[in-house]
Amino acid sequence: MNELVIFKRSIKDYFTRPMLGLLIYPLLGSLIVLYLIVFNIAGEGMEYLNNTHIQIEQHQSLVQNGNIEETTISQSYTGNGILDFLLQYTITSWVVGFFLYAGGFLLAGYFSIFLSLLIVGLLTPRILSILRDRHYQDINIDGYGTIVGAIFGMMKRLFIMFLLFILLIPLYFVPFINIVAINLPLFYFFHKTLQYDVSSELIEKDKFGQLYYLNKTSFRMKSLFLYVVSLIPFVSFFISIFYIIYIGNSYFGILVNKRG
Repeated sequence: MNELVIFKRSIKDYFTRPMLGLLIYPLLGSLIVLYLIVFNIAGEGMEYLNNTHIQIEQHQSLVQNGNIEETTISQSYTGNGILDFLLQYTITSWVVGFFLYAGGFLLAGYFSIFLSLLIVGLLTPRILSILRDRHYQDINIDGYGTIVGAIFGMMKRLFIMFLLFILLIPLYFVPFINIVAINLPLFYFFHKTLQYDVSSELIEKDKFGQLYYLNKTSFRMKSLFLYVVSLIPFVSFFISIFYIIYIGNSYFGILVNKRG
């Protein structure tokens, strides 16, 4: 089964009624959690802003009739007055707006990937069962996943992800390289979690090691494709089901090819 067939089949599977019915869970779950977090952060931010006080002093020197006159203007800003002060200047307004929107889009994209991946992981057994009933009824499923193993694996991946975030800090200040450095830890978590969620439901652990080793480049490229698309803010809420469908069909396809 070639890659084009797998991709087309995955798209068709995604738009079937059972899959679209499952889509509501990661979509609503992610939106509810995101809503709660955004409003909590916004509330904390406004409270901090209201408690912040800055003072701006402007010094002017004028020469009149040979005499130097110096004047000092002192202005204090608190709460929303700080934003009003920053936004009254065109350049400052552009800079503040850029960082707010850019930072917001990046955080929304990263958070939506992370959250939707966790939620869709709970639906993986059901999604793979639907795929098997549709296309692979003659393929035996013999997974190695356990609750303890899943929790331990998740903690391990989270630890390595945060460790990578710390180790790569010096590269965050290098232009262009910082783009890769910032995304590498989350891509590691995304790829490893996706492969575990699917493989642990389908094949034995020792067989997974052999299968993944022979196809690791293909799986990494597929994960990279899904990750890049998911960086578009909130897109991952709608395609998280497709993660499992696409990777699941890929594993099933390999098992079909091995069987001959």
